[in-house]
Amino acid sequence: MAVFNGAFPVLPGKEAAAKAFAATCIGERRSEFEDLQSRVKTTRETWSYQETPMGALMLVWFDTVDVEAVFVDLATADDDFAVWFRAQVLDFTGVDLGAAPEGPPPEIVLDWSA
Repeated sequence: MAVFNGAFPVLPGKEAAAKAFAATCIGERRSEFEDLQSRVKTTRETWSYQETPMGALMLVWFDTVDVEAVFVDLATADDDFAVWFRAQVLDFTGVDLGAAPEGPPPEIVLDWSA
């Protein structure tokens, strides 16, 4: 399995939208969210909302077979949920999941388990 850890900025004034997006993914659109997770072979995912002196962040962690495949799917899938998901992320973070990343992926510098 492969792990992704990333921090996505929450734009000022979009804090409630970020939390509402998470609630919708695990609430009314849960079955579509779970279909996405199944399609990209993600076995666990957590999102944490973190206030910092530099602004709010959405911290995302997931465990999957292939991290790159997850982001390729998110960037290219044209089903209603994927299109909605990309639009929501763009709205509250300014990050376009449909575009190539501007820099390298996060670097895991410590990974421990018992």
